[in-house]
Amino acid sequence: MAKKIKSKYTSDDIPVKSITNGMILLDNGYKVTGVKIMPKNIFILDQEMQNSIIANLKNVYNLIDYEFWVIAADRPVDINVYLSQLQLLYNSVNSQIKRKLIMEDINKGNMFMNNNVVDTEYFLLFKEKDNDLIQKRIRVLINAFASAGLSSHQTTNDDLRMILDNFLNGGQTTTFGTVIG
Repeated sequence: MAKKIKSKYTSDDIPVKSITNGMILLDNGYKVTGVKIMPKNIFILDQEMQNSIIANLKNVYNLIDYEFWVIAADRPVDINVYLSQLQLLYNSVNSQIKRKLIMEDINKGNMFMNNNVVDTEYFLLFKEKDNDLIQKRIRVLINAFASAGLSSHQTTNDDLRMILDNFLNGGQTTTFGTVIG
């Protein structure tokens, strides 16, 4: 009996061929895709509106008759561009009062960056082989979430890479290029 050689690379055990067109293509022909749901703080709404949104969400989930996953993933917040713009503004302003206010914003932004602030994103994913069925499911989900008062859109390649990074790399973004063997 031949002994199977175990790879020392975790990536060899993951059945991902590629990520393209907002879908993870798996070795077995399935495609994992879905929708990204924009968060909404319902607790700032009145009780009747909260109850309505929750009831509508129940209807959305009861509408789904296939296997799916609801995923909450943390994405690091990058405000470096904003901080650079504040620094340019600070350098161009002469008023000491305005400079003080801008510097307070810069310091607050640096505090956020130093404390690894993250933004939580929400996804509903499913797997399917048939492209027409995939597109139909995505349209139905987007419309169903819209009827519940939530906006959503199909996952992007970047969304899916971030989800994989969260699960496979402890949230650390990979900085090397993709290697396909």
